[in-house]
Amino acid sequence: MKILLTTLNSKFIHTNLAIRYLKEFVKDLVEVDLKEYTINNDLDYILKDIHKHDYDVILFSTYIWNVNDIVRLCHNIKKVKPSIKIALGGPEVTYDSESFMEKHSFVDYILYGEGELVFRDLVMYLKGQKSLEDVEGIVYRNNDEIVVTKPKELLQNLDEIPSPYDDLNPAEYENRIVYYETSRGCPFNCQYCLSSTLKGLRYFSIDRVKKDLKALIDARVSQIKFIDRTFNANKKFAQEIMNFLMENDNGYTTYHFEVTAHLLDEETLNFLKDCKEGLFQFEIGVQSTNQKTLDAVGRRDDFEKLSYAVKKVASYRNIHQHLDLIAGLPYEDYASFENSFNDVFNLGIEHIQLGFLKMIKGTGIRNTAKEHGYRYKDYTPYEVLYNDYISYSEMIKLKDIEEILERYYNSKNFVLSMRYIIHNYYEQSPFKFFEEFATYFDENGYFDVAQGKNQLYKILIDFYNDKINDKNELFNDILKYDYISLGKTSNLPQIFNKEDVEDFKNRCHMFLQNEDNILKYIPQFENKPAKHIIKYVHFEPFRFDILKLKEDIHANIKETKNIVLFVYDDDNKVFEKSKSYSVNI
Repeated sequence: MKILLTTLNSKFIHTNLAIRYLKEFVKDLVEVDLKEYTINNDLDYILKDIHKHDYDVILFSTYIWNVNDIVRLCHNIKKVKPSIKIALGGPEVTYDSESFMEKHSFVDYILYGEGELVFRDLVMYLKGQKSLEDVEGIVYRNNDEIVVTKPKELLQNLDEIPSPYDDLNPAEYENRIVYYETSRGCPFNCQYCLSSTLKGLRYFSIDRVKKDLKALIDARVSQIKFIDRTFNANKKFAQEIMNFLMENDNGYTTYHFEVTAHLLDEETLNFLKDCKEGLFQFEIGVQSTNQKTLDAVGRRDDFEKLSYAVKKVASYRNIHQHLDLIAGLPYEDYASFENSFNDVFNLGIEHIQLGFLKMIKGTGIRNTAKEHGYRYKDYTPYEVLYNDYISYSEMIKLKDIEEILERYYNSKNFVLSMRYIIHNYYEQSPFKFFEEFATYFDENGYFDVAQGKNQLYKILIDFYNDKINDKNELFNDILKYDYISLGKTSNLPQIFNKEDVEDFKNRCHMFLQNEDNILKYIPQFENKPAKHIIKYVHFEPFRFDILKLKEDIHANIKETKNIVLFVYDDDNKVFEKSKSYSVNI
């Protein structure tokens, strides 16, 4: 009997944890193949690749991003080999398994709920060691009848799942993102999240976690994303893991955690101060600052404590923080969302994700959708169209704002420009800037065609000159600074002011031949020839003292010609893509 465990990941660099667990859980019973495709693979290629191995049983791990492609694929797999048994598992088939089976006759089994024990029992049935009726947590066909067996009890000792990383092949994981869990469940009960359907919180043992992480660190994976819904729910456990990661830093792997900020107490905050820049990333779900909204979705939060923790971590300049908002929640109208956005934006963090509520199968908010007049797409990802509080037109407007936010703020390609505009002209409501800029984008048709890097800079300077029209020459220098800070360039776009300096090229070369200058500004290039150093640096004349503005965004900057040295070889590019210094040449 040949069995395949597979899925379609959203990107090649991602790895699927679920199918790896399933494979390990039955390795004493049967040999199982594991293959990972992506949603970008041609379905004909996947069909051909699966068919040539002549499998008897295939199980797909399904999610909102891959279920439609998997359905199309399975339909054709069954056509070319009618005898094959097709099983599906995962969140996208767990909560409407009967109707899914009724709709798709080519599916033989659905594993609902937590999969390891269910899959093991299914394998035992397929090997003739168990009756199908005794396999709990499964949906199957009995002639024309669809049978749903009783739910399988949750696995209480997670260490019973053999580790998929005991004998890993480093080549399989190198430069890839690994999703990893130290726990299952969540202490909170947010009604838009599938974790609310699981009661209790279960942990792998600390020794098991450390062993797994050390194997992945040694394999030099690009990033480990912890999928624990609240990584710091157990402070002692979380701190011990983070300390372990700091002690075993390989200089390459980084770590992403979903944390609840108001649970970060002083002890934890002080601990985080010593973390190496860029080693950790925090994703923090705020979703809304409207208390009525939070109460309606069962979210417990303390924005005052959250704000304190986020600002404290931000002051360390060592951990990238990513805060989430969700548009479309109950009682959150357009004005309320503006308030929530401004509350979060004013925390001064690096990344704000403006997400849109997804009415995911099995969540409480989907089950009570009529109470708030929800209308949403009936296909994946089940995104909200409107509700009783916010119109479809307003949601479209927020979609445009999200796109501007991604291109101009989250991209980190316009860091100083964004700070300057918002703090000097939109400090009362940063949201208004993104709203007005999105309107400008829309009115000029810029959303309708792809925009390259240089065009994005031109659009911003045109918007500034047209709508703000104050200290235009200064802003030109600010935007030029942002452009050059991204990477070495030999040709600046014509939109930027050019400052002529006599014998400029030769003077820059002489600067790099002076060892005192090297030791003062770029000691990493000590004893290196100027022709080598010039590959990693750039000199640019400015009309205004932009570096002074970086220190104080409200500073009254007067015209004073100066030279800025940009350095691009810094490995820690978490907050800035280059370093810059004011120099004399």
